[in-house]
Amino acid sequence: MIADHIRKINQEIPSGVKLIAVSKTMPVSALNLAYQAGQRRFGENKVQELIAKQAEMPADVAWHFIGHLQTNKVKALVQVVNVIESVDSFRLLTEINKQAAKIDKRIDCLLQFHIAEEETKFGLDLSEAVDMLLSESFKAMKNIRICGVMGMATYTDDVNQLRKEFSQLRTYFRELKSRFFKDDEAFCEISMGMSGDYPIAIEEGSTMVRIGSLIFGERNYGTNS
Repeated sequence: MIADHIRKINQEIPSGVKLIAVSKTMPVSALNLAYQAGQRRFGENKVQELIAKQAEMPADVAWHFIGHLQTNKVKALVQVVNVIESVDSFRLLTEINKQAAKIDKRIDCLLQFHIAEEETKFGLDLSEAVDMLLSESFKAMKNIRICGVMGMATYTDDVNQLRKEFSQLRTYFRELKSRFFKDDEAFCEISMGMSGDYPIAIEEGSTMVRIGSLIFGERNYGTNS
């Protein structure tokens, strides 16, 4: 079933869109089924869970951290992660750069913007991002690479609202691209869209979709994982 789901989604999404299989709460056995179907990018939202799964999965898996990240968890995460999609503060980015420098590694990061109406979602606003990118402290960072933007839309069936929020994130991307990353080919990602809204997100310019339940089925949040 998992393999069938992955094949179906890959047939539906354009070739330039990356599929991130959101595997939070799922056992390694389920991830292995996805891996055997060709999936190589997995998303987790808890540091310890990502670290545990990384140790059991093949080395060519690319791990995306997609949850709210506390600075005291960065040291452990940078050892194993490939992309941190949820950079929602300058303080966090500074800590990622600091810890990555200690192990001579450069971490790809996405700037997470607050685009939803829900107050529970984390993220920067555009003025915060601009101030950060203009700062001398940012310009001195050598162990992070900003590759684009990420956002989580409101949990709603209102297609017009979803389009508005996805369009807003695309506008942020274009603003930052033209102002700060015009000649930087690495700044090319817009991570938006999940199981319930990814077709709309792709229409609005998403280059990465984070899909979990459509691949793995409903999650069991009753576990301690």
